[in-house]
Amino acid sequence: MYQTKLLDSYKTAKNYIQDKQIAADLGLPKQRISEMRTGKRYLSDTEAVFLAQECNIDPKEALVAIHADRTQNSSVKALWEEIAKKLNSQGFQTFGIGFSAISLAGFGQFRVIAQCALCTIG
Repeated sequence: MYQTKLLDSYKTAKNYIQDKQIAADLGLPKQRISEMRTGKRYLSDTEAVFLAQECNIDPKEALVAIHADRTQNSSVKALWEEIAKKLNSQGFQTFGIGFSAISLAGFGQFRVIAQCALCTIG
């Protein structure tokens, strides 16, 4: 899971030894990090962006990856992964247009908007 990678990157960047130090920085109970590592809970968008920025990871990459982590629907997960691959291959040059369309979409329209975003960046 990407969120584990993000948590580990943050821990390394801050020279932390324990996950409770990450929890303190995020203002979360210490057990929440353990729940994130096991997939019981997920990072919020705000938390993911904070961690990414502190690790010098592109926050856009982090957002796309955690959304792929969060979804239980395999077809939606595949869409997120496809979006991430396309964005990575283009260096996130046209990321703003595609992600804005996706983030504004309702779940019922997700597939249509995601395909539109993929066409825009493809």
